[in-house]
Amino acid sequence: MNDRADPFARIPAASDPLQIAVPRRYNAALEFIDRNVVEGRGEQIALIDDSGRYTYRELCQRVNQAGHVLRQAGAGIEQRVLLCLDGGIDFVSVFWGAVKIGAVPVPVNPALTRDDYNGLLRDSRPRVVVSDLKGEMHFQSTVINQNFPCRLLTAGASQAGAGDLTKLMAAAPAVLEAAETTADDAAFWLYTSGSTGVPKAVVHLHRSPIQTAVLYGQRVLRIGSSDRIFSAAKMFFAYGLGNSMTFPFSVGATSIVSACRPTPENVLSVIDQHRPTVFCGVPTIYHNLLALPGVDEASCLAAVRLYLSAGEPLPEQIGRQWQTLSGRELIDGLGTTEMLQTFLSNQPGEVRYGSTGVAVPGYEIKLVDHAGKEVAPGEAGELMVAGPSAGAGYWNRRAQSVQTFVGRWTRTGDQFFLGPDHTYRYCGRSDDMLKVGGIWVSPFELESLLIQHPLVAECAVVGHPDAGGLIKPKAFVVLKDPTRTGDDAAETLKRFAREHLAPYKYPRSIEFLDVLPRTATGKVRRYCLREQSGP
Repeated sequence: MNDRADPFARIPAASDPLQIAVPRRYNAALEFIDRNVVEGRGEQIALIDDSGRYTYRELCQRVNQAGHVLRQAGAGIEQRVLLCLDGGIDFVSVFWGAVKIGAVPVPVNPALTRDDYNGLLRDSRPRVVVSDLKGEMHFQSTVINQNFPCRLLTAGASQAGAGDLTKLMAAAPAVLEAAETTADDAAFWLYTSGSTGVPKAVVHLHRSPIQTAVLYGQRVLRIGSSDRIFSAAKMFFAYGLGNSMTFPFSVGATSIVSACRPTPENVLSVIDQHRPTVFCGVPTIYHNLLALPGVDEASCLAAVRLYLSAGEPLPEQIGRQWQTLSGRELIDGLGTTEMLQTFLSNQPGEVRYGSTGVAVPGYEIKLVDHAGKEVAPGEAGELMVAGPSAGAGYWNRRAQSVQTFVGRWTRTGDQFFLGPDHTYRYCGRSDDMLKVGGIWVSPFELESLLIQHPLVAECAVVGHPDAGGLIKPKAFVVLKDPTRTGDDAAETLKRFAREHLAPYKYPRSIEFLDVLPRTATGKVRRYCLREQSGP
């Protein structure tokens, strides 16, 4: 495709008029940062964080300063910048500053262990690491002791030093010309959450984030410049990155971010203080908010026009309870790190709890069996998706890339079936499905039932071999009243399941836990439960 004279014009793609065409020469930072200043939104508030408010003009200047600092530190086109920060102005500035100079920001969770960071350093081979003070201790040890060839910059340093990000940015020019990147250059990496063990880095291109921002953020959610978006999901995850940066910045809206842990108390406090119009969370967040004493008296919840849920399946009960509490629909959707953002979703005004909705216009979906053949309506199959935001592959993992990215289709590993209402309904992960007595059983179906029992706060179901070595469902349950654990509670739940499900589906054994093991995004670590369950 030839370059366009206007780098900010958006036109339909020739291959699919629902998608957005981008020129061959293209830099995503111009799209999401500079565009707002060029189009007259420079004085609008771009970001509210724990330190204050920043206009789009101020944000653009900080992005430019961060780009200069990163370039002076040795980062260049295609070279990685490991970004280990909580959400805030420093994260946003460094992320887009790296993109603007053609470097590749790699956001990672700042709450990991030293061993985790060592693995990420070896995998990503960054030229620059930007961290807060806590992470600095881990990275200094690794960089110095292992003679790792990268520069370490620290945000929020208590005293100025050679690697003080704040000091370096203050001395840097506020104007920066974007690198001559192409639409197919790597823009950033995102690591998968590691719910199955080892995280993989998905390589995303400059052309991709505008697709999700327009196709889902603008056309489905109707996000506009007057919106204020607060995401409890952090920006080092795909879900949080879209919610907090690409969705609002694509239209000149305001992003609200907080470095605080997303406890129900903290989340409610931010909503009450800043009154977002859009709130994005995972089902666990909504579950915890519903259990918060006095939440039914929180009038601030009614000020939010749109509540979004993704990151893990939304139990029907939580959706209905949240709508009763807030007076607003809870819109459930599915996205993956590989696809960058949501591609399957309920629609505002057309929510069906228990369903994940329909394909976002601009994406295609099909359900296939183990042989790759499309299944009949009503039959469960692995969901595959085709769309303009797919990653280019996994970094340095050829075998996994070939298995997941199949031509224009991307495998999700999620099992769905198409219901009679033509919406997609979740069954479980492909590797979580259980074959009991020769019949497939969905763990999610059993979990959705058990969570309706008044004893149950949370639960997860995995396969467990019985005395004869045959796989049967086993439920791990967190009780609302921890003192109720014992055979009586277990038998009560088994009886409840037998009364509402086919005989082969009820849990043959139940184990009570204080908490379910989860990833940082809230997904249950089922492999940990399988290991704990034992042979």
